[in-house]
Amino acid sequence: MPPAPAHITTPDGTRVAYRDHTPPGARPGRRPVLLLHGLAGHMAEWDDLTARLLADGHRVVTYDARGHGDSTRTPPDMTRAAAVADAVTLINHLHLAPATLIGQSLGGLTALLLAARHAPLVDSLTLVEAGPACRDPQLPSRIGAWLDTWPPVFRTRAEALAFLGHEAWVRGLDEREDGWHSRLDRDTMIAAVAELATEDYWTEWSRISCPTLVIRGEKGTMREAEATEMRTRRPSTTATVIRGAAHDVHLDEPEALYESIAAFLKR
Repeated sequence: MPPAPAHITTPDGTRVAYRDHTPPGARPGRRPVLLLHGLAGHMAEWDDLTARLLADGHRVVTYDARGHGDSTRTPPDMTRAAAVADAVTLINHLHLAPATLIGQSLGGLTALLLAARHAPLVDSLTLVEAGPACRDPQLPSRIGAWLDTWPPVFRTRAEALAFLGHEAWVRGLDEREDGWHSRLDRDTMIAAVAELATEDYWTEWSRISCPTLVIRGEKGTMREAEATEMRTRRPSTTATVIRGAAHDVHLDEPEALYESIAAFLKR
């Protein structure tokens, strides 16, 4: 059974829910791992990878980003700086440094920025379908349009699964007497990506000094050109493509994702 969720409160009053998973047996040299989920996600998306990393002897911490899951649903600040500050607070509170950071999509961007701005806290960085080439003026409107397609309530679990596509996403819903409800606030989700309409983060990418693995899904949204440019600017970067996976690599091909991460960490 996973540990019960705990909470920390950040300086702006946001409550962040997290789980601290302890391995069955400590192994020397295994760094703690902090897992960062993407937009509209939740920490239980990482259950498969968490179990595998625990078996390898890693302490693993998962958490719901602000605005998500069991964390504060409508926090006062949804900037990338606030997201980074939350992760830093967790690392310091739980004495994880230097930690291994693994982030997917928007969580990967948070991990990238943390590694760039707080290098002593980070041992290594794995980015899953995430990189610095974010600028997309249409992104906030696309996210809003996507959220508008969600029904107000899923009457059955099967209906929710058919719509969302992954069982892990269904586990992120709030089950009530009349069905399964989203735990997301539309405006908060749009605010989470507002900066990405105008900003890229290549300067931050060039500042990172820790070992880095970049993982793309074969059918994902991260462009090959972005991964190539990342390696051009930082030649030590390791990059790989997971066959058959789309944007949610951790849900589409969990075993292949773990194998890539495990091989990288053993180096």
